[in-house]
Amino acid sequence: MAVFIWEGRTRQGSIKKGAMEAPDSEAVMAQLRAQMIVPINVKAKAKDVMEYLPFLKKGIKTKSLVIFTRQFAVMIDAGLPLVQCLDLLSDQEPNQTFQEVLRAVKADVEQGSTFAEALRKHPKPFDALYVNLVQAGEIGGILDTILNRLAAYLEKADALKRKVKGAMTYPITVLVVALGVLALLLVKVIPVFEKMFADFGGTLPAPTQMVVGLSNFLQDWIMAILVGATLVVVTFFQIRNRSKKFRYQTDAVALKLPVLGTLLRKVAVARFTRTLGTMISSGVPILDALDICSRTAGNVVLEEALQRTRTAISEGKTIAEPLTQTKVFPQMVVQMIGVGEQTGAMDSMLTKIADFYDDEVDVAVEGLTAMLEPLMMVFLGGSIGAILIAMYLPIFKIAEAVK
Repeated sequence: MAVFIWEGRTRQGSIKKGAMEAPDSEAVMAQLRAQMIVPINVKAKAKDVMEYLPFLKKGIKTKSLVIFTRQFAVMIDAGLPLVQCLDLLSDQEPNQTFQEVLRAVKADVEQGSTFAEALRKHPKPFDALYVNLVQAGEIGGILDTILNRLAAYLEKADALKRKVKGAMTYPITVLVVALGVLALLLVKVIPVFEKMFADFGGTLPAPTQMVVGLSNFLQDWIMAILVGATLVVVTFFQIRNRSKKFRYQTDAVALKLPVLGTLLRKVAVARFTRTLGTMISSGVPILDALDICSRTAGNVVLEEALQRTRTAISEGKTIAEPLTQTKVFPQMVVQMIGVGEQTGAMDSMLTKIADFYDDEVDVAVEGLTAMLEPLMMVFLGGSIGAILIAMYLPIFKIAEAVK
C-alpha cells in the first residue's frame, strides 16, 4: 500500500484535493469515481525524511486522541457520514503521525471495512479497549455515546498517569542533580585541594583521606561506572521485556514496597475499576472486558489475577469470589463489586470505586512527595557538607601548625 496525492473535480465543478492510501493509482481513480469525483491528477506522495528516520517521528499524545474522539462524537451525533468525519478530522490534525493514521483508517472504511476493523490495524494509538468499545457502539448504534465515554475515560486515565509521573519526577530529578554535584566535586574540585595539601606535606586526617581516595577512584573509573550502570539498566529492561517470569517477580516486588507499593496498588485498582466500568456500561461482555482489563493492567501480577478471575467466571462463578481468592485487590473493593453484581449496578459501582481510588492516589502522591522531599534534601546537604568538612580539616590543622 502507498499514499497517493490526488486532485479532482466534483459534480458541482469545484476542485477538491486530498490523499488516499491504495495499492496503485488506478485504485485511487476508481475510488474517486465511486465518490462522483472526476480525477484530474493522481501521483504517489514523495517520501518524507521521517520515513527514513522513524525514531524522529512524533508520538501520538493522549490529548490528541481525546480531542479526536470528542470531535468525532460531535460529528456523528450531528449526522455526518463516517468517511466525511474522518476526512475533516485528518485534514485539521496537526500531528503528522496521527494524520497519516487517520487517513489510513479513512481509506479502509472507504474500501468496506467497519470503523472498528480499520482502527484495529493501528494498535498503538487505538488499543484493544478503544477498538472493542467502538465495535460495541457500532453494533448497538450508539457510537456517539460510546465515543464520549471513551474520551472521558482517556482523560481520567491520563490524569492518573500524570499524577504518578509527577510523584516520581521530583525525587528522581533531585537525586540526579545531587549525584551530578557530588561527581563534579569529587572529580574536579577535590584534586585541587589534594595538590595543595601535598605541597604542605604531612599526614591528612582520616575523613580527608577517604574523600581523596574516592576522588581518585572516580577519576580512574567514572567512565566504566557510567557504562556499567547503563548496561545494567538496559539489560534489566531487556530481560523484563522478554521473560514473563522475571516481569512477574519484579512486579510482585514492586507491589510489596513499603510506600511505593501501596501507591502502585491504588493506581492499579483505579485503572482496573474504571476500565471495567466503562466497558460494562458500553455493553461489552464481562469475559471480553476482563480479558482487555488484564492486557491493559500494566502489571503481570494483576494480569494473571484477572485471567484467573475470567476463567472462574466462565465456569459459572460470580466475579467477587475469584477476585477474593487472588488476594491482590483490597477486600473493600471486592465487597463493593459483589454488591454491584447482586444489585445489577456493577458499572456505576465500579465508577464509584474508581473515583474513590483516584482521590486515594492523590493523597498517596502527596504523602510520598512530603516524605521524599526532606530525605532528598538531607542526602544532598549531608553529602556535600561531609565533603566540605573533610576538606577543611587539613586547613584547620595547617592553621594550628602555623600558630
